[in-house]
Amino acid sequence: MYRIGDFSKLAKTTVKTLRHYDEQGLLIPASVDRDTGYRLYSTEQLARLSRIVAYRQAGLSLEEIGRVLEGDDLQSILSGRLAELSREQESVSDRIKRIQTLIAHLKEEYFMEYQAVTKELPECIVYSKRMVVPDYDAYFSVIPKLGDEVKKYNPDLKCVIPEYSFIIYHAGEYREKDIDIEYCEAVDKVGVEFDDVVFKKMESVPAVCVMHKGPYSGLGKAYAYAFKFIEENGFEAADNPRESYIDGIWNREDESEWLTEVQIPVRRR
Repeated sequence: MYRIGDFSKLAKTTVKTLRHYDEQGLLIPASVDRDTGYRLYSTEQLARLSRIVAYRQAGLSLEEIGRVLEGDDLQSILSGRLAELSREQESVSDRIKRIQTLIAHLKEEYFMEYQAVTKELPECIVYSKRMVVPDYDAYFSVIPKLGDEVKKYNPDLKCVIPEYSFIIYHAGEYREKDIDIEYCEAVDKVGVEFDDVVFKKMESVPAVCVMHKGPYSGLGKAYAYAFKFIEENGFEAADNPRESYIDGIWNREDESEWLTEVQIPVRRR
C-alpha cells in the first residue's frame, strides 16, 4: 500500500488531483489509516486511474467519467463528446476564416467600409408584390403607392415592430436597370389579397448580411463584398438576395444617411 504522496509519484500525477478524484468518488483510497488518517492506495488502482486520465485527456467531464466507471455505455458517451468537439472545431474553423477575410480586406480599401455577419432572418408573414421596375429611383413612387393600396383593402393591418420590409431580387444578382423584384412588408396577420398582392409566410433562414450606408447607387459594392465573403468562408447562396431598408427617404433627408442591409440566404458548401 502507498501513502498518497508516494502513490502520486508512482502514478505521475499530483496529490491535489488524487484528492479531487477522491472527492468526486472516482478513485477512492483502498483504505484510510485509522490512526493517522492517511489515504492509502494499492497498485491495483493504477489501472483505474489510467482509465480516468485517458478519458480526461479525451475531453470527457468528471461526471461522464463517473457514469462510464459505473457501467454506462462508453461508446454513446464518446460519440456524444465527438459530436460536440466536431461542432467546436467547425466554430473555430469558421472564426479562423473570418479573421483571414478581415486581414485580407484590410489591404483592399474598396471593402474597408463593410463587415459581414451571419444570422437567422426572421420567420414572418408578409404582403408582397412581384414587379419589374426600370431602376432604383422607381422605388420612391412604386413602394409608397403599394402601401396605400394595401391599407385601402386592409385598414386594420399593422406592420410588425420593429418594422421589416425588404425586396427580393429574382434575377439573383445586383442590377441597375429593368429590375425583377418582389417587395415584401412584414405584417401582423394575413389580409385581403388583391390584384397581384399576396400574403405568405416567410420561413426563418440563415443569411450573410452586409450593412450599406449611403445612396442605393452604391449598393453594388455591398453585394460584391457579400458574395466575396460567401465564397471565402465556405458558404453558397441558397436563395435570391434581399435588401432590407432600415433608414431611407421616409426618415432621412440626406441620402448619405440611408441604411440598407443586403441579406443573402446561404448554406454550407
